[in-house]
Amino acid sequence: MKKFTGYQHGINLGGWLSQCDHTKERYETFITEADIARIQSWGLDHIRVPVDYDLVEDAEGNYKEDGFGYIQKAIDWAGKYGLNMILDLHKTFGYSFDAGENESGFFDNAQYQERFYKLWEQFAARFGKFSDRLAFELLNEVTDAAYCDRWNQISTTCIQRIRKLAPDTKILIGGYNYNSIMALKDLALPYDDKIVYNFHCYEPTVFTHQGAHWVAGMDLDFRMPFASTYAAYEKAIAEQIKIYATGMSQYDPDEVMSEKFFKDLMAEAARVAEERDVPLYCGEYGVIDLAEPEDALAWYRAICTAFDSYGIGRAAWSYKEMDFGFIDEHFQPVLEEVLKIM
Repeated sequence: MKKFTGYQHGINLGGWLSQCDHTKERYETFITEADIARIQSWGLDHIRVPVDYDLVEDAEGNYKEDGFGYIQKAIDWAGKYGLNMILDLHKTFGYSFDAGENESGFFDNAQYQERFYKLWEQFAARFGKFSDRLAFELLNEVTDAAYCDRWNQISTTCIQRIRKLAPDTKILIGGYNYNSIMALKDLALPYDDKIVYNFHCYEPTVFTHQGAHWVAGMDLDFRMPFASTYAAYEKAIAEQIKIYATGMSQYDPDEVMSEKFFKDLMAEAARVAEERDVPLYCGEYGVIDLAEPEDALAWYRAICTAFDSYGIGRAAWSYKEMDFGFIDEHFQPVLEEVLKIM
């Protein structure tokens, strides 16, 4: 399978230019050059930088030059420290993966879609010249499977418009169900040889999101170790999030969770990527800070073994805070070991 060269081992800078209060103080203090230097010292090769449209657009769609300036700063810092970068549009006008953002209508509104295309034309015109070290990610986590066909049409149109301004930039596309790995097979065929298929992986969700307040039905006091049996996982999933994790029921109930689960999970996506000659990339994966650090380490070992077996590049979620922070106190007992494998 083709590799996404230069984007094999990375980390997200969530909460800096996205999922935040969008103030100058936040932009200038949450992430600084020292953080980029630290990431470089960890031996990683790239950063994924989520941005919301609020950073660069006002409510009427007028562009904010200072917002584009923060993106340029991230690109410059990454270049200074030898890191590649993914510019991820985490929220566009009329759409967010987070229902709490009260953004809606994008997939049915041609005006919202045109605003999306024009924003990407701005990104392409301003940043396309950095194609040797910058990739574009069109939109974070399309939710409903019902959007699949419309998203294929919208993403193809957007790529066509980007290509007029940035012919060489790698472009990442993910599918429905929050960038589910199972949705990759339903993505449009690659527009050209610079397309990357992107997925997110927080499986088993009942482990990686144990006690998460934003998961419907989750008991905030619920905890479980990674090395639990598949029977224990199925029971926990049914009780805590009311759904069954992908492929869980095919295993011996008494067998203990291991890297085999992740290798099986990624097998079809790897086959699709091989058939379509497109790189495969995991833009987000991680464990909530409520899990025991040693259990988080076991999860990282298992999933990264699977990534490596298929040559899948990835970026962990997330560098700081956001309930998953790598540099936060809870993660320090295992940070050094995780950095060796992530």
